[in-house]
Amino acid sequence: MICMNETTSKERLSHLVVRGGFWVLTLRITQQIFHVVRLIILARLLAPHDFGLLGIALLTMATLETFSHTGFHAALIQKKVITEAYLNSVWTVSTIRGIILFTILYCIAPLAAEFFNAPEAKHIIQVIGLSILFQAITNVGVIYFQKELEFKKLFLYQLSGTLADFIVAVYTALLLRNVWALVFGLLAGRIVRCIMSYCIHPYRPHISLDFEKVKELFRFGKWLLGSSILVFLITQGDDIFVGKLLGATMLGFYQIAYRISNIPATEITHVLSQVTFPAYSKLQYNIPKLREAYLKVLQVTAFLSFPMAGLLFVLAPDFTKIFLGEKWMPMVPAMQVLALWGLLRSLGATTGPIFLSIGKPKLLTQLQCLALLFLSILIYPFTIKWALVGTSLAVLFSTLVPNVVALFIVIKITECGMRSFAKMILLPLLNTTVLISFTILIKTYLSSSDTFTLLVSVTLGGLFYFCITQLFDKFFSYGIYPLIKESILSLKSV
Repeated sequence: MICMNETTSKERLSHLVVRGGFWVLTLRITQQIFHVVRLIILARLLAPHDFGLLGIALLTMATLETFSHTGFHAALIQKKVITEAYLNSVWTVSTIRGIILFTILYCIAPLAAEFFNAPEAKHIIQVIGLSILFQAITNVGVIYFQKELEFKKLFLYQLSGTLADFIVAVYTALLLRNVWALVFGLLAGRIVRCIMSYCIHPYRPHISLDFEKVKELFRFGKWLLGSSILVFLITQGDDIFVGKLLGATMLGFYQIAYRISNIPATEITHVLSQVTFPAYSKLQYNIPKLREAYLKVLQVTAFLSFPMAGLLFVLAPDFTKIFLGEKWMPMVPAMQVLALWGLLRSLGATTGPIFLSIGKPKLLTQLQCLALLFLSILIYPFTIKWALVGTSLAVLFSTLVPNVVALFIVIKITECGMRSFAKMILLPLLNTTVLISFTILIKTYLSSSDTFTLLVSVTLGGLFYFCITQLFDKFFSYGIYPLIKESILSLKSV
């Protein structure tokens, strides 16, 4: 029987969370450095149409994966005690599912290519389906890296795939100068992670199916299946719509705009969700401790997300022109709208781990139904009228109400009170408003659009933001710097 030591003290848990957060943050920063450098290189070598073709293949694959999502991994993390019977059953189901999905994907590739009016996508879809097989047979033991907050091992596991993707994609792009560089890079990353999963974790799964265990996990996972389908329709439905209505080239513009504009929000939420879900699960019956942990997470999220989204909104034209080139400038307005969506998403994402940790994934599903309803109503008229910007606005407005509702529900669950919650949001919002005004003044004064102006704007803007935060700490007891200091001390003491 395998489980985390139940005698772990709350102080020890706090230290594990801080250390885990450090490793996940380090991983995400490192990965994004490689991803951004890779994106800049490939954007220079390849055309928007190439990125659109890959997007079509990934959308086709993601559709199948989403509608067969089990939610078993999240169920294993949420459970206090798991045995080898659970692990082997999960790995067996994953392997069978992977084989079935690959077969279906290979067969429907011509239909998907015809749907998007992109015949070149057929072979790309068929080849990229191999990644499903390697992901399916990955060692299920890696679930313990997250469950036991051992994120240093997760760092090594994930980074190996990122490096493989980077090296293969860039090298083949220099040789081929077409979409296959993106395909081969993605496959290389999946293959290397699969191999590393068995090198870095000693558990060895084997074919074994305990239907009682599978049924038990599915009772939790069924809501995640519903949730994942809704998330897919909300986050990928716009891609499908753009690819079908506007074509592969516009899909390439839209997907790169989405990827760049959401890097800050995505990375913050990814780090926090990986660390907070297992941590909240251990605090689910201790409301005061759960409330304290949530408010700290919300504070850090808002402190980082607001200025990142603000700077990205203001500097999007400069970044695109300098690093990607003039051919990518049509995506800038969509990128700016999606930066605001990323900010809203990062705040809303603090609620998901709370719902999961207390065993109420149904709440996520219901809120996502609401978001999908709004998106379904808005996306067609907005896209027809304003093209990519209209699609981006539809995505932004469709998630506004559900995220606000989710935050109010968490306030009630954690009993944190509206005043404590508002304090974590309003101060960084005010600070970022001043930051944006300051950055616009710098750009106006320098009156140029080059690398020097961009670096000066980011550097001075960041210093300005931190100086105002210092004043908030002093006069409004904002408390972000003591929280950072506490985290650093906890990191050192582990």
